[in-house]
Amino acid sequence: MCEFCNHSATEVNVNAHLHTPYSFSSFEKLTDALNMALKENVQVVGINDFYTTRGYEQWDHECRRRRLYPLFNIEFISLNKEDQAAGVRVNDPNNPGRTYLSGKGLYCPPFLPEPYAGQLATVVAETDKQVRQMCEKLNELLREKEAGFELDIQWIEEHLTQGSIRERHLAKALRMVATEHFKEDLEQLLAFFEKIFGGRPLQADLNNVAAVENEIRSKLLKAGGPAFVAEDPKAFLPMEDVRRIILAAGGIPTYPFLADDAKGHFTDFEQDVKRTAAILKDRGIYSVEFIPTRNSIEVLEAYAGYLHEQGFAVTFGSEHNTPAMEPILLSARDGRPLTPKLKSINYAGACIVAAHQEALRRGYEGYTSHEGMPSLAKRNLFIQEGNRLIRALIR
Repeated sequence: MCEFCNHSATEVNVNAHLHTPYSFSSFEKLTDALNMALKENVQVVGINDFYTTRGYEQWDHECRRRRLYPLFNIEFISLNKEDQAAGVRVNDPNNPGRTYLSGKGLYCPPFLPEPYAGQLATVVAETDKQVRQMCEKLNELLREKEAGFELDIQWIEEHLTQGSIRERHLAKALRMVATEHFKEDLEQLLAFFEKIFGGRPLQADLNNVAAVENEIRSKLLKAGGPAFVAEDPKAFLPMEDVRRIILAAGGIPTYPFLADDAKGHFTDFEQDVKRTAAILKDRGIYSVEFIPTRNSIEVLEAYAGYLHEQGFAVTFGSEHNTPAMEPILLSARDGRPLTPKLKSINYAGACIVAAHQEALRRGYEGYTSHEGMPSLAKRNLFIQEGNRLIRALIR
């Protein structure tokens, strides 16, 4: 349990992992996320976009206007070649070795020195190139099927993104343009989808735009689809390089757990939490996060509880990086509310990140050193200081 907290910790709701339109998001505008947080009584919110910190200053300004406490985070996809060679699935269930990493509590305003800024720019450029190639292949398919329209990558960038373009933007654009093109005839729209899906009818309800976009992405843009483009290896930095980029940007390297899926299965890397914790420490990672809607309450309590006791900073979030709109107030699988224990653990982790950010802002060393070692002896002090900072703003 949170060392300093009593029942009052459960009064503060935290969502430490939210994607915004600066990458891809359920939200049309960054402020939509914050307005929803206010409505749902979530007082601590963390921006957590893929590969970019462009939204930080807007997030900071808009949070403080609403008396919400802002956390400044980022997300990467890295590659651990040893795990890949051994066939170990880490936190991507379909690609051995591929490892998602987050950074928590980065500098705001953002700062990233060289050579790290150049490394990040290369990854972003490779990801951008892959999506552009997918768009070209989609347009080839649309011409082949005589759709009567094509996608305009410049229009997509200007109207659907904040500068970072991803395959989900293509799925959204295709759904929007097709719907507009066939707006007078829903039968023709259904026939169009069946044609570009290779004779397979659309399974989603046309009124469920998230389901339609997910089906477009699954059937056209993922492996085996006619517009799929495999990632260039240059799009995935080694895991240690990503950890060092996060540290150079002021952040706390953080491992996002998948934990149990709906069938109770775990990835190879995560099936024994004690072993996972030991490996993470060996790799210089002392912070973890969960997306609770994926998991059972029982597994969350077991995993988050053990990791918290082992000195990890533990936070929870919702992502919101798909078209589907879900609550910002966190719950476990099947909508089960988080227990007081889980809320307390999450709040303690958020307090550490808050105090870390504030230390950086004042020019001091934060919770982790430049090499990534945490100040475990001062952990309680960071939690107490973060609690003070959060409550001073949200009152």
